Amino acid sequence: MRIQDLPYPDPGVPDTRSGPHLLWWLWRNQLGGQLKALAWGLLHFVAVSALPFCVGLAVQAVVERSGTRLALAGGLMALCGAAIAVGDTFLHRAAVTNWITAAARVQQLLARKAARLGSALTQRVAAGEVVAVSTGDVEKIGWFVEAVSRFTAAALTVVVVCVGLAVYQPALGWVVAVGLPVVGLAVLPLLPRATRRADVQREKAGRATELASDTVAGLRVLRGIGGEELFLDRYRRASQEVRHAAVRSARMWSLISAIQVLLPGLLLIAVVWHGTQLARQGRITVGELVTVYSAVMVLNYPLRHFEEIAMAYSFSRPSAKRAAGVLSLRRSTDAGGARGAEVPHGDLYDPATGLLAPAGLLTAVVCGDPDAAGRLAERLGGHPAEAGAPVLLGGVPLDELPLDSARAAVLVQDKDPVLLSGTLRELLDVPASGAVRAEDALAAARCGDVLDALVQGSLDAADPLDSRITERGRSLSGGQRQRLALARSLITDPEVLVLDEPTSAVDSHTEAWIAQGLRRLRSGRTTVVFTSSPLLLDHADRVALVHDGEVLAVGAHRELIEAEPRYRAVVTRETDDERAAADAALPGQGAALLGAFDTMEEIEESA
Repeated sequence: MRIQDLPYPDPGVPDTRSGPHLLWWLWRNQLGGQLKALAWGLLHFVAVSALPFCVGLAVQAVVERSGTRLALAGGLMALCGAAIAVGDTFLHRAAVTNWITAAARVQQLLARKAARLGSALTQRVAAGEVVAVSTGDVEKIGWFVEAVSRFTAAALTVVVVCVGLAVYQPALGWVVAVGLPVVGLAVLPLLPRATRRADVQREKAGRATELASDTVAGLRVLRGIGGEELFLDRYRRASQEVRHAAVRSARMWSLISAIQVLLPGLLLIAVVWHGTQLARQGRITVGELVTVYSAVMVLNYPLRHFEEIAMAYSFSRPSAKRAAGVLSLRRSTDAGGARGAEVPHGDLYDPATGLLAPAGLLTAVVCGDPDAAGRLAERLGGHPAEAGAPVLLGGVPLDELPLDSARAAVLVQDKDPVLLSGTLRELLDVPASGAVRAEDALAAARCGDVLDALVQGSLDAADPLDSRITERGRSLSGGQRQRLALARSLITDPEVLVLDEPTSAVDSHTEAWIAQGLRRLRSGRTTVVFTSSPLLLDHADRVALVHDGEVLAVGAHRELIEAEPRYRAVVTRETDDERAAADAALPGQGAALLGAFDTMEEIEESA
């Protein structure tokens, strides 16, 4: 196990039954590194603990005026010093390697889970929670996994030293052998309370992180309604709760640390007092007293690892629980698939709603419920929120295809696409068929003004494709972000392209140009657009009205606007009362209104 081997070709299948099960799984999966750290830790701790015996031999040699034994003691001390240096160096290397590899494995598992779940991840877990798990939690998990081997080495060293003291000088050794377990286990009654306080701190910190993430994501809207101060006050209160919880947790750990200092001190006083009495009685030599005293002093070093492992477990257990909760999420369909990796061709059909998108045509879907439209779009892309009848592409169920093949066959652009920071060239550098050029996609999405805005914001960019996009495209308007995301989807040129409200944030003039460009660029390719815009609907080859989870009507836009009242209500935003009043009071003017409506559409398109 080496850091340069990261990332792993396969991080494995984690045990997500609980936080402790995940920690144990991580420990087992880097057993080689743990044994290496244990071996170097034993060398280091045993060498440190052997120094008191060397010091005792040296003192006794001076008392007895033995130059040979003094030289021997000096040689042993030099050997222990070399062992301490070598052991500490390689223990640190092994420990850091264990920490980084454990944290990297969890991050790799989280990234793989996010890639498999897609947009369903943030529907089940808050975005702030995912951020907290992938940043702070992975460090705490790595800390505990790494600390286990050092604690084991320290515990074995304490046992070895206690046995050695009992054999070397039974009169004092047994005092140390009985006192050290008491010192090491004295803090156990305090650990449950410390753990609970750490859990509360972690929970409050997670809520504060989630609140901060949501506030930053909606900052533009908050400024528009003047609500930034309100949310700032909410975050202040949340951060103060985190601070109070952290102080309460720190108080408990300070008490544990004080006990870890006080009890070894009392044991040392008892050993010195009892040893002095034995030396005055002539039952032990001065060198033996110095040896036992020095051993008790040195044992404070490995004993500190008892406190560290307790603290590491208390902080990592809730973190591991949260990580296990995210990693235990499952897709409603199998990501592996039962078929080969070939991409099927043909009509796209959803048995649940009866929606059919014929191959090579532009199909528009009108749905009065935006949430239902989003769920249907995800199901068409093979990402159903819940199990059900699979969507068919060319008669092949999408859930029987490998996940990569299903996503290559059907690309879904949701109503709130994300733009990653970087240059425009990097944004458009996506897996694609190569049949659509970036210039053509940008032109079809009507991105001319977007390129001008990006160039103005990047003075050092001679080529518009080298201009930089800020995080999530925050320097752009909502309509500009939509058009860049549409251009990115068009470049991909998938077998089937599903667009959920791709022009909801653009003006009607731009929307008319986009409708023409989309139809031209996707000619001969299957395209499904969820929209209620008359400009897009009028360019569709066929329009389907979906209501209450099923297709109620299929036809051309102008046919449905005349013949289907529910379709007309969604597209024209006409209420039931308005429709009833119009039918009752103006029965003869319906055709005139529709003619005027068509004339307005023609004017918008010609503009």
